[in-house]
Amino acid sequence: MPEGQSSNGSGSRSWLEKLSQALSGEPKDRQQLLELLQEAEQRNVLGTDALTMIEGVLQVADMQVRDIMVPRAQMIVVERDHSFNEVLPIITQSAHSRFPVIGETRDDVVGILLAKDLLPIFHSGEDSFALRELLRPAVFVPESKRLNVLLKEFRASRNHMAIVVDEYGGVAGLVTIEDVIEQIVGEISDEHDIDDDTYFKKHSDTEFIVKALTPIDEFNEQFYSHFNDEEFDTIGGAVVNAFGHMPSRGDSITIGSISFEVIAADSRRLHLLQISLAADLADKVNSAQQKQIA
Repeated sequence: MPEGQSSNGSGSRSWLEKLSQALSGEPKDRQQLLELLQEAEQRNVLGTDALTMIEGVLQVADMQVRDIMVPRAQMIVVERDHSFNEVLPIITQSAHSRFPVIGETRDDVVGILLAKDLLPIFHSGEDSFALRELLRPAVFVPESKRLNVLLKEFRASRNHMAIVVDEYGGVAGLVTIEDVIEQIVGEISDEHDIDDDTYFKKHSDTEFIVKALTPIDEFNEQFYSHFNDEEFDTIGGAVVNAFGHMPSRGDSITIGSISFEVIAADSRRLHLLQISLAADLADKVNSAQQKQIA
């Protein structure tokens, strides 16, 4: 066999040889390792999902809590002195399972409330309610903590949420174990998520989940509304304009016969809206949908 050629006709080592050497001391840096893994994926030896997760694991080692935390302004909290009737709407509207409980200010986090701890009280119908007795200890982490270290601590302590503090000890935000895992496996879908090929998801005859990027003309056609499609391109733009400012998760507003509630947003844009239709409009929308199915 001529010198410099392999038995498979390739002038280079097989990816298995490269990977074997990578595990024994090569490659010299992370970029070379990624190149080997990407070559394995291209040869259909390593699955695309597996490669994505490996890349996510490597990325997590370089990221800090501040990179993924929910900012302080967007935290949904419960006040220590809230009554049961004040706490319940916060729990049901946000659909979260854990909530920071604060004292007089958001810097005074006194514990964590688990929604499931309210179930015995809800079913018993007791009038007495002492939120302080239900609190779990809050875990505090610095903004600079590495995500791989945080994930290890989450697993060891079985905590799912941590309060993020800045260098002065003030609350900067919160982070959950789901936030960290999503950096590895990608976004974890929930009941609010909508398929990529549609803008709407029906929850009931009167309630829908709508992507904020839904074009105005499609929204108008679907819900018999009359938003100006020359002034705004998306329903999210029309809703922000109606608020007069960038709304946060949980904010709501009614425009005509449609009530909008923000269920996903960041500091720059809206992502998902829950809309509630007035009874007469809901009848019209559902009747039209049934005709389309027929």
